[in-house]
Amino acid sequence: MRWLTLRAIPALLLLGSAAFAVTPSLTPIDLQPESRLWFSGTSTVRSFECSATDFEAKVDALPDAVNGVLNGDKSVTAVELRISTARLDCKNGTMNEHMLKALKANENPTIVFKLTSYELAKVSDAVRVSLNGTLSLGGVDRPIIMTANATQGTGGALRVAGTHELKMKEWGLKPPTLMLGTMKVDERIKVGFDLVLKG
Repeated sequence: MRWLTLRAIPALLLLGSAAFAVTPSLTPIDLQPESRLWFSGTSTVRSFECSATDFEAKVDALPDAVNGVLNGDKSVTAVELRISTARLDCKNGTMNEHMLKALKANENPTIVFKLTSYELAKVSDAVRVSLNGTLSLGGVDRPIIMTANATQGTGGALRVAGTHELKMKEWGLKPPTLMLGTMKVDERIKVGFDLVLKG
């Protein structure tokens, strides 16, 4: 009996260590239909705004991630946002055509943002989020840093909203020109997002 007990001790120690090493399983957080994503800019003639009518987000997180983020905890483990360039709509057929050409949409049908790291900071009734990631646009991948506010949404959802200005030429994109060059689009584009996520 003593021999059996001594032989069992290492096994018991291994089981105990394994129990402490177990991490909570990841839980996907779903993008809700009311989420919005758009970009706006200016030209020599007028300003414009285009909406992403089809995009998706894959978000992996620890259980109860909404409350975790709102409490300043890094409960989200991975984020990937994918936008279909063909489903960007500027409410103008000619502008859509030039915009898709500028984005090299035929060769690169998807715009992708992948999160690499982030930081959280509590500010009054929201959490300030600094997002570090890679933006794939027009076939070029570049690092990008954006800021957003995370707040409590309705029905226990997490709302993440913000804006970020980027320059098209940094991704090797040529701003559109229309009407024989009399209308030139500024390379500075402001991207806006209002994402509603729920586990």
